[in-house]
Amino acid sequence: MDRNYGKWFLTKVKKAIIDYKMIDRNDRIAVGVSGGKDSSALLFIMDAVRKYSPFRFEMMAISIDMGWGMDYSSIQKYCNELHIPLEIVETKIGPLVLDVRKDSNPCSLCSKMRRGALDNAAVKLGCNKVALAHHADDIMETLFLNLIFTGRFATFEPKTYLSRKNLTLIRPLIYLEERIIKTIAGAKNLPVVENPCPVSGTTKRNEMKVLLDRMEEIYPKARPNILAAMKRKNFFI
Repeated sequence: MDRNYGKWFLTKVKKAIIDYKMIDRNDRIAVGVSGGKDSSALLFIMDAVRKYSPFRFEMMAISIDMGWGMDYSSIQKYCNELHIPLEIVETKIGPLVLDVRKDSNPCSLCSKMRRGALDNAAVKLGCNKVALAHHADDIMETLFLNLIFTGRFATFEPKTYLSRKNLTLIRPLIYLEERIIKTIAGAKNLPVVENPCPVSGTTKRNEMKVLLDRMEEIYPKARPNILAAMKRKNFFI
């Protein structure tokens, strides 16, 4: 990777890592790779951080097969190119949530089960940290989800320690907006696996994305100003 090419986004990622002390020497980090553009970009960026920064750590990729018959061959090929081991964990979470449980809020339950499977796999493989691909837009969407549907000003933390599993979750992309991640994914032709979930694109989170897009159409500085306000009030950072 050309150093000048990576500087414009790696600087923000390294700042997030430093601000929250996300990475320590000799960490073994599991990168959660779902097959979407965000997690593929995270894999690419974490590899770049490892190569072009003073941070020294081991890394591997973990994909949770939800039971939809997804083809991870492109992810496997990309991991081979980066010399990063990939562990694919087979589950039946998707059919269980939608066809058996028929849960009224399938996305929430699915997310919890998928995260549980990812965390358990990371511990089993000797990792002490898990890197997740949540970015700046995810922070804002979560804020509006909680504000509108639960009446709380709340979003996720950049770094979370799970004492019962002795595992730390880190989110190195929190300073990057989704549009930047799309640019990276397109420029580097990163692998993306089609999501066959029948409720994909119809969730409340997707509605928040549309809401933020609409706000930005009316007020072009809406997204950066929301993030700036959260930073000034130490809301999520």
